[in-house]
Amino acid sequence: MEFRNIRALRGPNIWTRSTALEVAVDLGEMKFPIREIPGFEGRLRSWLPAVYHPLAHAVDKAEANLSALTLAHVLERAVFVFQHQAGVPVAFSKSASSNEPGMYKVVVEYHEEEVARMAFDSARSLIEAAIHDRPFDVAAVVQKLRSHDQQIRLGPSTGSIVRAGTLRAIPYRRLNTGSLVQFGWGSKQHRILAAETDRTSAIGESIAQDKELTKSLLKSVGVPVPEGRPVNDADEAWAVACEIGLPVVVKPQYGNQGRGVAVNLTTREQVFAAFEAALQEGSSIMVEKFAPGCDHRLLVIGDSVVAAARRQPPLVVGDGVQTVEQLVAVVNLDPRRGEDHATSLSKLRLDSIGLAVLAEQGLTAESVPAPGQVVVLRRNANLSTGGSATDVTDEVHPDLAARAVDAARVVGLDIAGVDVVCVDPSVPLEKQGGVIVEVNAAPGLRMHLEPSAGSPRPVGEAIIETMFPAGDTGRIPVVAITGTNGKTTTTRLIAHMLRACGKRVGMTCTDGIFLNDRRIDTGDCSGPKSARSVLLNPQVDAAVLETARGGILREGLGFDMCDAAVVTNIGEGDHLGLGGIETAEQLAAVKRVIVENVAPTGAAVLNAADPMVVAMAPYCPGGVVFFARDPAHPLLAAHRARGGRAVFVQGDVIMMAEGTRETRVALLDQVPLTERGRIGFQVENVLAAVGAAWTIGLPVDVIHVALTTFVNDAQRTPARFNLFSFSGATIVVDYGHNADALIALIDAISRFPHDRRSVVYTAAGDRRDIDIVRQAEIIGNGFDRVIIYEDKCTRGRSDGEVISLMRKGLSTATRVADVFETRGEFNAIEAGLAALRDGDLILVQADQVEEALEYIQKYIARHAATTPNATAESAQYGASGGPGTHAHGQVTGTQNGATQHHGPTALAEKSGKS
Repeated sequence: MEFRNIRALRGPNIWTRSTALEVAVDLGEMKFPIREIPGFEGRLRSWLPAVYHPLAHAVDKAEANLSALTLAHVLERAVFVFQHQAGVPVAFSKSASSNEPGMYKVVVEYHEEEVARMAFDSARSLIEAAIHDRPFDVAAVVQKLRSHDQQIRLGPSTGSIVRAGTLRAIPYRRLNTGSLVQFGWGSKQHRILAAETDRTSAIGESIAQDKELTKSLLKSVGVPVPEGRPVNDADEAWAVACEIGLPVVVKPQYGNQGRGVAVNLTTREQVFAAFEAALQEGSSIMVEKFAPGCDHRLLVIGDSVVAAARRQPPLVVGDGVQTVEQLVAVVNLDPRRGEDHATSLSKLRLDSIGLAVLAEQGLTAESVPAPGQVVVLRRNANLSTGGSATDVTDEVHPDLAARAVDAARVVGLDIAGVDVVCVDPSVPLEKQGGVIVEVNAAPGLRMHLEPSAGSPRPVGEAIIETMFPAGDTGRIPVVAITGTNGKTTTTRLIAHMLRACGKRVGMTCTDGIFLNDRRIDTGDCSGPKSARSVLLNPQVDAAVLETARGGILREGLGFDMCDAAVVTNIGEGDHLGLGGIETAEQLAAVKRVIVENVAPTGAAVLNAADPMVVAMAPYCPGGVVFFARDPAHPLLAAHRARGGRAVFVQGDVIMMAEGTRETRVALLDQVPLTERGRIGFQVENVLAAVGAAWTIGLPVDVIHVALTTFVNDAQRTPARFNLFSFSGATIVVDYGHNADALIALIDAISRFPHDRRSVVYTAAGDRRDIDIVRQAEIIGNGFDRVIIYEDKCTRGRSDGEVISLMRKGLSTATRVADVFETRGEFNAIEAGLAALRDGDLILVQADQVEEALEYIQKYIARHAATTPNATAESAQYGASGGPGTHAHGQVTGTQNGATQHHGPTALAEKSGKS
């Protein structure tokens, strides 16, 4: 069994809305059902019987009979069961066969990617052991997975805040391997680091770490604090202890989580030992008067105490039989106790401090305490050192709560753990001699979430409410756009509409990542990584995200939900044969993912004229807005009859309609992008953008202004039907690179006056043979002169293979008179431009978009500057054998390897056909 490819799907994907690991599995020679493997099922059933009884919602019912299935299905179930038994709350798994025999995709949900990868490796080892009758320790695997999961997952405090945010549909993203988490998107985001928020004062945190400074500030506002001061050495510590009166507390002046704190010290030896222990945590040590009573932690969030707990130091109770060490081991069997902060309680420790505390009680680790004898292992009650907690929130007196809030305020913390020592929390501190001993930033929440006794408190919810008041989900408007053609133009137009509304817009597309007009990254940025980058940016008020097929397959979506999902169209000949996508139906299922993840309050904006796009409508959790150029389209009529929303063109007016109510948006003559309505595919792009703007609530007047001010130039929409005039000829530059795009482009240019039309074109090498041939056939039937070329980057094809396939398509064409071949995009462009005559129209397919546009603009500028009579010069240059031109009736080679064929007959002869 070989893992060919592993993909971490970190967002909603074609399989599930959850994060999942997708593994391409090659079974090699073992393609047969597992029942044919001798002894396999018996060993598997004895080691991991849960594989035969998986959770009902995780496995297809049709796959109930495991023995009839393959090793890929066993792998899927084993990975699922391993994670489940390790305590990972997974709920989805699936195996899917491919067109290639023995190849499967195994998909299993995960919460921590590393744990899922480990589970896949372990499941493969399990299968190999079962095949070859080798021993396998399932318990050890599960324990390893559980331990690693606890180490890397969010701890209880951070996890509780994340869960509270998730319940309110607030998106979140973990920003590091620790506890730094972003809630919300763009300009509405907030961040936490464990139980600190982006509103937590750095000054307040610094003050809280200085125990002496904290105590002086608390005293200044009338909060009771213990007597004491910093000391320089152990002798001074003992002197201060005698001065203020025993018993005392020794602790680091700067510190947290109870590290180095020793309480209720009554002897010189105890004070000296405590001083040395405190030195391990910091060089500045404090001695304070010990206050009688119990240790209480009050959690202050905002202006109120939201939880309180009485803390008990780590201890064991003797039974007259077991040693202290054995009693500790029994207590540590509690599954709530872990090695770190990942669990609700920490394990008891018999370290040097614990042994010293035992010695104070006349005990060692080997001592056998009497029945009922309480043996204390620490002098403090912090959970991080093994202590436990009992909830007392309902017992706290209002005056005591007010002093705790005073303490947090004077220190300057929005969230604080206030440590109180008192006998009874239901009595004001002043009436019982109680004191506040510490104010802690980033307090642990474990004791309030899972107290050893009493009720858990919703402290995560309280922290979320300080950042996001009721009704605020921290979301900014998010529009996702996908389809075969028109994605980038539609994306840019929607972004322009949002900017017209005063929003700071983050946009991703195949041209880069943009914040308003500033490009902050280059290249094809239509994937999930770029989307996450935009949503991370605190300057972004709205996100418009082109969402390509490749990114969805590779990693899923970069967001959990969108407000509008625009699907422009589904082309049959684009990107098929790539990534396991062989049919247009499969391609549609991939692009449908954005529709499946529309917010319930949002809508999908779908092309009513494309049946595959229309079929996506039932999958949308929100509403549907259909668009089409034809106002009488039957689907629009039916949809409107049900009260649905639609966008269309009525006469020469762009209209929005909901049921019978209609609203005029703009005249086509007022929309530069459509060239007075002559460019049909741009009209459709406009309709899609209007539908998206309507969905996210932009006013009609804003939409109108945006449509009339959006110019289709090389800067704003590069290589999206950019028009140039040159020596009486028209140059159209476009990125269209598939059959549907070519058909739409030919339709559009037919509406522009011209005498002769030419095209500069190449096909992407990673397209199927039939797609390349089809594209060549279309341009051969649509243009009088064709310049085809091949670059060095042929995407996996051998040199000349793309050209050969294009020749095949051109050989069946009926319109083309001249075919010219060359190497390199710029040689091809030069050949096309040099041959232009007055009244010509040339379509240049830009492969390297920016470079091609720059080349064309410089070419035009150069000829305009050097040629007084540009038209005559250009015509003469083309007729006299300049670069890429040849005398009529000849087949000629050039220094660039260019070849020209005239007419279908010459082409057929070159292709070996007659």
